[in-house]
Amino acid sequence: MYRESEADTPGEAVLPGALPEALRAELVAFRRDLHMHPELGNQEFRTTAAIKARLERAGLRPRVLAIGTGLVCDVGEPNPEQPMLALRADIDGLPIPDTKAECAYRSTVPDRAHACGHDVHTAVVLGAGLVLAELHEKGLLKRAVRLIFQPAEEVLPGGAPDVIESGALEGVGRIVGVHCDPRVDAGRIGLRHGPITSACDRLEVSLDGAGGHTARPHLTTDLVTAAARVVTDVPALVARRVDARSGLAVTWGRIESGHACNVIPQHAELSGTVRCLDLESWRAAPDLVHAAIDEVANLYRAKSEINYIRGVPPVVNEPDTTDLLRDAMIARRGAQSVEDTEQSLGGEDFSWYLERVPGAMARLGVRKPGERTVRDLHQGDFDADESAITVGVELFTAAALLDAGI
Repeated sequence: MYRESEADTPGEAVLPGALPEALRAELVAFRRDLHMHPELGNQEFRTTAAIKARLERAGLRPRVLAIGTGLVCDVGEPNPEQPMLALRADIDGLPIPDTKAECAYRSTVPDRAHACGHDVHTAVVLGAGLVLAELHEKGLLKRAVRLIFQPAEEVLPGGAPDVIESGALEGVGRIVGVHCDPRVDAGRIGLRHGPITSACDRLEVSLDGAGGHTARPHLTTDLVTAAARVVTDVPALVARRVDARSGLAVTWGRIESGHACNVIPQHAELSGTVRCLDLESWRAAPDLVHAAIDEVANLYRAKSEINYIRGVPPVVNEPDTTDLLRDAMIARRGAQSVEDTEQSLGGEDFSWYLERVPGAMARLGVRKPGERTVRDLHQGDFDADESAITVGVELFTAAALLDAGI
């Protein structure tokens, strides 16, 4: 067994790879720089260049992806007989304004913000890579580790498929990641065996039919009523055609039709999301949703055109890798630093990696201990307790060492 410090139980070995204070401060500064200069998915050129330059300064050889953003970097020499552990970070920002007041490192780019914590994820994997590089030079890293800095997580179906197509998982035995969680205190992580996020797809529907005067709806398609029934009836129909435990839910975010109070329009548009908790239901969802929309539209003589945009499957944590993260966190910070977490209805394209190799994602606590206000993800005032960067680096370096059998 390993202990986190000299003050713990005598007779146990201390796990190497502590984060030096100078690097800790550098990573905070690096994160703040990214926070001030957020870039949208597949446009992360400045971010990619900054990561690449820092890795090269450490003597590493990062490889920028063919799409021009994102990069992969190995720490140590890959060995076909020793599958690597991959550490993944996403690097893109969101198309929303940064609304934090009196924050020295708030976004300098209008209507762009790192409001999901990807800047923290990036600093964590960068820091872990730099610490592991030093351990490799000292002969303490017995197995190569791959760093993956992925673009476009926020763009359906995510940037992960491009990373996979580039060959980033070749030689990888398993993969781990973290996601900021503002409901968990900094200094702690949340873990769960099995599904930890949900599947998320996008749905766009167009309805067309003969319009006319509201005085004579019987001569028209009555498209507004048709659209309203699609909004209310389709979610109910879909929910009754799958196991209720799958959590399959159609939720509308936009409905638009008509221009005048006394004119029945000829066109209506609806858009929303389809979310579910398990893989089987996610795979069946497109056919179920298509059938339900067509049935309701046909009742009102409306012609439906459906654009079902595949998003991401649920992230399903593999038990052994989840236990690796648990053991790594306990080795660094003790059993009290790990808490069980629930399955989120949010989507995450980390799931695409888990279609290829085993892996797990942890929830990284970023709430300042004692703070009551929760700054939720995808909100303009989101921020993180930056001590979480140290926690993430400690977690990943310990996981890499334990995975290598140190």
